[in-house]
Amino acid sequence: MTTKLSVLKPLFRFSLILMSVFILSRITLLVWQHQRLADGDSLAVLFGGLRVDLSSLGYLSALAVLMLLANVLLRSKTALFQHVFTFYSSIVITLIVVVEASTPAFITQYDVRPNRLFVEYLDYPQEVFSMLLHGHLFAMISTLIIATLSCVFTYRYINAAFSKQQNAKTVSQVGILVTALLICLISARGTVSHRPLNPALVYFSSDSLVNSLALNSTYSVAFAIKNMGNEKNASSLYGTMPRDEILQTVKQAAYKQQFITESIPTLANNTPFNTGKQKNLVIILEESLGARFVGELGGIGVTPELDKLYQQGWGFDNLYATGTRSVRGIEAVTTGFTPSPSRSVVKLSKSQRNFFSLADVLSRTGYTTQFIYGGESHFDNMKSFFLGNGFSDIVDINDMQNPEFISSWGASDEDLFNQADIELSELNKSGKPFFSLVFTSSNHDPFDIPEGKVTLPEGHDPENYKRDLAIKYADYALGKFIAKAQTQDYWQDTVFLVVADHDVRVFGSEPVPLKSFHIPAVILNSDMDAKRDTRLVSQIDLPVTLLSLLGVEQATPMLGYDLTQQYPVERAMMQYYDNFAYVENGEAVILMPNQKVSYWRYDSTSKTQVAIDNTDSRVELAKKALAHVLFSNLAYTEQLYRLPNKS
Repeated sequence: MTTKLSVLKPLFRFSLILMSVFILSRITLLVWQHQRLADGDSLAVLFGGLRVDLSSLGYLSALAVLMLLANVLLRSKTALFQHVFTFYSSIVITLIVVVEASTPAFITQYDVRPNRLFVEYLDYPQEVFSMLLHGHLFAMISTLIIATLSCVFTYRYINAAFSKQQNAKTVSQVGILVTALLICLISARGTVSHRPLNPALVYFSSDSLVNSLALNSTYSVAFAIKNMGNEKNASSLYGTMPRDEILQTVKQAAYKQQFITESIPTLANNTPFNTGKQKNLVIILEESLGARFVGELGGIGVTPELDKLYQQGWGFDNLYATGTRSVRGIEAVTTGFTPSPSRSVVKLSKSQRNFFSLADVLSRTGYTTQFIYGGESHFDNMKSFFLGNGFSDIVDINDMQNPEFISSWGASDEDLFNQADIELSELNKSGKPFFSLVFTSSNHDPFDIPEGKVTLPEGHDPENYKRDLAIKYADYALGKFIAKAQTQDYWQDTVFLVVADHDVRVFGSEPVPLKSFHIPAVILNSDMDAKRDTRLVSQIDLPVTLLSLLGVEQATPMLGYDLTQQYPVERAMMQYYDNFAYVENGEAVILMPNQKVSYWRYDSTSKTQVAIDNTDSRVELAKKALAHVLFSNLAYTEQLYRLPNKS
């Protein structure tokens, strides 16, 4: 190594050991699990794994570079920083070796790399040590021996790099180290695109174990720890309730005929509306399309195509989203899960597999399941969540055939729908029923759309001109697709749901401005007559209703209503930051942190929300609200929201 670059010699040795451990461990696991791999899986795991390993190296090396930089700048403390660097390197390598060495035993038990369970077990050191001592003694001793040897080797190998380092000008060394730091930060980000690396970026299989092999165990555990920080305990915000009372309350409010098993408390059958041939399903999830834009819902009228669909199908006049983010809409529409103050289950670690979804239940009944997105499917962890929960095929911007317009969020909605038509036609040829979720993105800030497709009338609000133009373009692309789909072979036996994920923005002085959660939805080509449905309904009702329209009779844990039927109440629920709203029959209760509660009367026609006083009947409504938001936490934590034979 040249004199100037010799300052990087300790870092080079640290990186060499680190990458060797990651790669050797992955290759060993691939050889061990070769029977689980399909053709091409090994290369996908190795290339994806290299990206993850370089990202991990970037994070771990950045701190090491800062130590070397301090070593150069503070010459009087050279010996100190050399010892600190050597100690840091030895500890990091040793811990990584321990985690990787324990990976085979973890996979044997849980069929996936170490994840949040690995961390949770640290809260029970006595029990874990007893388990290792009596059940995994050989593995424990082997790991300790390997870790000790690794620590000694790393310390000597890296310490020797300092002893042989040649002197160079401080200015040159500083420049080299600053450059190295920038490279580490770029490497840590894992990608040059506008979304950083996450596990979903390297996932490609519906087999959770195969996907996890593309990670390294240190990254897997670190990502789980990060996600655990997104899990808020609803009881600490809103108050507590006995477990049995939570379950009893939500089950009573679900109006199911019979619950099947205590192990999945809300699992219940629903007699489907469609008793004939099972139908295909296409859900078109429209980005940021609030009711305020839809003429048929009293909006500003920039959605003429959606307005036409309201005349053709089963249109919902008072549907309310469960949240303000796309992942919350995905959560509601594809899983029927009630919202909570935690982040959407799409992003949380315990729900990355064996969590109930429409795709899961439909794949069990012979459906091909697919997600189609014009952007990068790893965004918001969608790819990971979908592949782990029933979706067998992911189509994103990398699979688009000659897209004509690419924005910061991906291919335009026209390109997306062109690809969707291709995919649906191919699925239809297979003769098997199919389910496709199509997620749009053109109606998203910065509202970058193809020019000349749509126009707005003169005098249109200049402040929101670009946003409204993007909404009209998204509507134009939707109408163009539906018109084409109606001429295709797949149309005849396919139910279409067009629904927004959420409104474009929430505003209002209320703790939860209910009017800002009002969104459009229309179901096309079902056996229901074209009609306008004025009931107050929630996004969580849609997946239950869709299964009924498809003719699928299989028990699910969903609490939503089958809207082909009538219920004694009309209700919706929504989460707005740390505030939870439960609306029933025109009255709303809003739960806030520190167990604060407010009561409101809500007129869905005029969109007025007026504060009202507490009464005994409203206390009961507050208990119902508390039970539902606590159920979300309970069902997620105890993994109760699943199908039978999944744990």
